[in-house]
Amino acid sequence: MSTTASDPLATLGALPGVADAVDSVRKAVDRVYGHRVMRRRSNEVTAEAALRGARGSAALSGADWDLEEVRRRTDFSGDDEAHVIGAALRLSAEAGQLLSIWRQSPLRVLARLHLVAAGGAAPEDAVGRPRLAGEPVDEPLIEAPLPDADEVAGRLEGLSGLILSGTAAPALVTAAVVHGELLALRPFGSYNGLVARAAERIVLIGSGLDPKSICPAEVGHAEQGRAAYLAAFDGYLQGTPAGMASWIAHCGRAVELGVRESTAVCEALQRGAA
Repeated sequence: MSTTASDPLATLGALPGVADAVDSVRKAVDRVYGHRVMRRRSNEVTAEAALRGARGSAALSGADWDLEEVRRRTDFSGDDEAHVIGAALRLSAEAGQLLSIWRQSPLRVLARLHLVAAGGAAPEDAVGRPRLAGEPVDEPLIEAPLPDADEVAGRLEGLSGLILSGTAAPALVTAAVVHGELLALRPFGSYNGLVARAAERIVLIGSGLDPKSICPAEVGHAEQGRAAYLAAFDGYLQGTPAGMASWIAHCGRAVELGVRESTAVCEALQRGAA
């Protein structure tokens, strides 16, 4: 986030190609919200989107389980992959409950998300707070240089300020920046990727783009694959206009793929096959 404009998020929204991504996402979301199933069975679509989104986010964090296995299991206290799946499911369920707090205190929400993700699996004194100097970070997917604790604290405050001050930027842009910044900072000792993707979902819901939470971007991130995810994220880290636009477009494509997933769910419900 290198721009110093009065509304830096809106400035990102004006980058070449971003407007097209925003328009494409808006049209895709409008189509699935217009599906006839949404008029009477939207709660079922929301529940299925939450499950599939959790499965997708966990896959990016190294626990790539079959959807039906995620649906079937009730105990996630086993190995590391089971813990990741359980954390993703808890976050998916929690995201929609935090909208009012997000608008008042994004940092409180991030702390809550980490607490929910950790679920007792991390030391109590390291849960729900940004890491301190010298504390390790367990985030094997992201190999970018790790900002020190002072930089993390400053940039988290900056991110919170951007959100609280309001922006004219489209929801996709804000969600992509929140996601990218949290991945870059890795502010917690664990589960940073899961928290970043849950925060992206909160922005998409709270902005009004996806108020019923039926467009799981996590599905799209997983479907595009880890290599594409990391390549786009590298664009965010570079901070150049082209790199930022590439990351935002990648996040937009993830939302569109999430829309496609939920459209298939709608079709299955219409056929009575879900």
